[in-house]
Order: sequence, then structure tokens, then C-alpha cells
Amino acid sequence: MPQAINSIIILGGGTAGWLCAGVLAARVIKDFEDPPSITLIESPNVPSVGVGEGTWPTMRSTLKKMGIRETDFIRECHVSFKQGAQFNQWTTGAPDDTYFHPLMLPRSFNDINLAPHWLGQKREKSFSESVCPQDALCLKGLAPKNITTAEYSGIANYAYHLDAGAFSSFLQKHCTKNLGVRHIKANVTDVNSSVNGDIASLTIDNTTEGSREIAGDLFIDCSGFKSLLLGEHYKVPFKSCQDILFIDRALAVHLPYPSTDSPIASHTISTAQEAGWIWDIGLSSRRGVGHVYSSAHTSADQAYQRLAQYAEQSGHRLDELTVRDIPIEPGHRTKFWQNNCVAVGLSAGFLEPLEASALVLVEISADMIASQLPSNRAVMDIVAQRFNKTFSYRWERIIEFLKLHYLLSKRDDSDFWIDNRRPDTIPTSLQELLELWRHQAPWDSDFDHATEVFPAASYQYVLYGMGFDTDVATRQLSTVQKQRAAAEFMHNAQATKQLISALPSNRELLNKIYQYGLSSV
Repeated sequence: MPQAINSIIILGGGTAGWLCAGVLAARVIKDFEDPPSITLIESPNVPSVGVGEGTWPTMRSTLKKMGIRETDFIRECHVSFKQGAQFNQWTTGAPDDTYFHPLMLPRSFNDINLAPHWLGQKREKSFSESVCPQDALCLKGLAPKNITTAEYSGIANYAYHLDAGAFSSFLQKHCTKNLGVRHIKANVTDVNSSVNGDIASLTIDNTTEGSREIAGDLFIDCSGFKSLLLGEHYKVPFKSCQDILFIDRALAVHLPYPSTDSPIASHTISTAQEAGWIWDIGLSSRRGVGHVYSSAHTSADQAYQRLAQYAEQSGHRLDELTVRDIPIEPGHRTKFWQNNCVAVGLSAGFLEPLEASALVLVEISADMIASQLPSNRAVMDIVAQRFNKTFSYRWERIIEFLKLHYLLSKRDDSDFWIDNRRPDTIPTSLQELLELWRHQAPWDSDFDHATEVFPAASYQYVLYGMGFDTDVATRQLSTVQKQRAAAEFMHNAQATKQLISALPSNRELLNKIYQYGLSSV
């Protein structure tokens, strides 16, 4: 009989490791009478590196499936609600240069493509403002729901901003207490192989129990940038994409609010700089701010000064705060599943914080492992091949979507922005899509897969937010479609007014959740 998958070993904690553990444990408990055991091993002396403080709306269903109450998550992880991202000074660099990438789809997106109709009319409003109410909700700092709205439900679509360190600790407690995940704190000293090249066991060492072996059937590498199993043990090459995405360093700092009732932004704020951009994420307890930049286009001192100037706008002195310097090597492994080892999180790769792609890659990786968990070793290579094909595609599409933000810029005040428009830095497939979109608005059928990490709506928000021009004059739109589109634009304006009057502020809702809690599902 083929060897059954009875034991899953996760190497590494942090957000990636504990998210993986939770997603897998919740799934196998539901699906199997005798589920495989799940053990997470993490070093007691390696601090967790958060992969980011912004999530996608997918995190709501991920946490719900794990049996986590949204109220507990919000209270314990310093969570605030996120409804999109605002991009400032990305297109021209002018003070009024701004656009939104909201989390709600354009109105009736599955029935009608409103982009050609917006392009063909007198544009008194931005594209996102015309098709979605979320620009207005973000600008007014409003929440996506009321205190009477059930957990994980929303009146407007939403994701989260969270404290990555607190989130890891929260997940650890939930996984070990409620989902049966075994937790071992120890250092890995050896990776032991079987005759067929699989990992048979890990030799671990800690101060209380000494050295011993932990055997497993499937190993998930969540060991961070070191990639101890996939990278160091299996020597799977790392594929850099720094020739496409130039960002390779980050400076990060926590900024306190002036008071406990300070407004909390309902969106991620991204402000372009001469050689990168600054993120600004409002949690319930503080702001997380950081400057990512290209070291080939500016110095560390100049980057620090840009961040210091940004912090000074809200009355903070950077030299009085702790600033983390984080190296970034943008890229990913050439494959993600080798033998009986699959990498998730930073051990698989990392690009940059733009559009919060890191955490969603952890989610969808863990979900695919859980949903296609091989029943035995005989079928594992088939699952691995499918996993590698799927995630190679996803990583490449994310790289292209991030590049889109840079190449659409019209800024010419520094080599960073000019170099980002060089044709040799733009993937061929993205160049082909841009040529297509010069003549027709993006739609889901433009992509190879039915389910994309970034759907056509995301491309529309970025393209038309940054002034991309699609010539829609070559094909006359039908009168019926024009009337339908006009009605949708009007309904969106009405819905926007109704939501503004019905929703509390982000801070107000969070205070009520702390006091009363949300209604459980």
C-alpha cells in the first residue's frame, strides 16, 4: 500500500506558519475521521518577521473557516477595517494627483462592463467614484458595516489592517488550543533524507529535551527568507525579478496617534517618492508607516530623510522612534513543491508591500494544500506538479500587476520613474495586454485563468485611475447598453449618499466592537 499522509510538519511560525497550520487543521478536522497530525516547529530565538499589515477580503472567509470569532480577532490583533488603497502622487507627482483602488467591484460587474461607457462620456468623476461608493467612504473615514451587522458580513466589501506580531500570537493560541496543532520550540540542526530523496525527518535541539528527530510525511517550509528546506536543503533556485520591480529596501516605523480618539484611515495610503513610495496603515492602536525604495536610485540617507519628512507632517520626530531597516530581494523560487516539501510565505518568495499580495499568497497556498492534500505519497507528485504550475502563473501575474503601477506613471523627476517605463523592464505579456487595452477596456476574458489573483476590475481601477487612454470610438455601444450604464451610474451615486449617512466612522465602530462585540454568525 502507498504511504499515507499521516503527519504534516510545518517548519517556522510567524504569520505564514500559523495561518498554514490553522487552514490545514480546520480542513482536515472537518474532512477526515482520523485526520493527519499537524506539528509546527519554530526556533525559540528567531523573531517573527511579519509579512505585512494589510490583508485582502479573503481573510474574512479564512478566519471564519478556522472557527475564529471576528470580535476576538479585532480586539486582540489591533485590527482596523480596510476598504481599499489610495495612491497619491503616482501619476504626475502633483499635490492633487490621487486615485483609489477600492475593494468593491464596479456596480453590476458580472453583467455589464461600465468602463467603455465611462470612457465615452464627459468624465466629471473619476472612474472608481463613478462605479463604486468606496472612494467616498474612505475619504470620510467610514466603516464598512454597523455594530448590528453580523461577524464577517459587510455592507461594503472590506479587508483588515492588523498587527502582524499580535496576529501570529493570536493564531498560535487558537491553533494549539482549539485545532489540535502540536507546537514545538526548537532549532533544526539537520534535515534527514529518505532513499527516494524525500525529507524523512528533522533533527531538532532545544534546551529542555536535547536532540531528537521529528518524522513526517509532508513538510511545509515557512522558515522565512532563509528557506531552510526548499532553498537550502533542496537547492531550488531563487528567481529574482529586480529587473522588473526595482524596490529592494524598506524602512519601517510605528507612529502613535495623538489621542485615543484620533480618526483611523479606512484605507492604505500610498504616497510616491522620488525612488519608491511610503505606506501608511492605520491600526486601532497606532499607524504603521514605511518607505520602500530602490537602492540603485537613491541612498539610504535620502530615503531616511523622505520618511522623516513624512513623519513630521503628523508631528513625529523619526530620530526619537525605532526605525527598522529591512532588505528586500524581489522574486520567488523557480518551483514551490519539491518531493514532499512545499514552501509557503517568505520561503517561497516576496515582491514588495504594494497591493498587500504577501498575505493573500499565504492564504491561497494554504487553501490549495488543504483542498488537494494528497492522500498518500503515490499521488503527491501529481499534486505538486499542479501546485507548481498554478503558483508560477500567480506569481508572474502579480509581478505584472505591480509593475503596472510604475510603468503607467508620467513622472519624469527621477531616473526611478523613467527607468520603470523602459520597454526592457516590462514583461512581454503585460506589453501585449496594454496594447489590447488601448482599444478595448479590460475584462475577465482577457486572462488565461477563470480565477485571477487580481481580476479585471483591479486593472480597470489602476489603469483609469492613472489616466490610461482606451479608444472606444471604433465600436458603437448599443442604446440599450448605454441606458443600462446610465442607470448604473445614477444608482451608484444614490447608493453612495445612502451609505455615507448610514455608516459610522472606523474609530466609532471599533470602539463599539471593543465594548459590545459583533453578533456571531
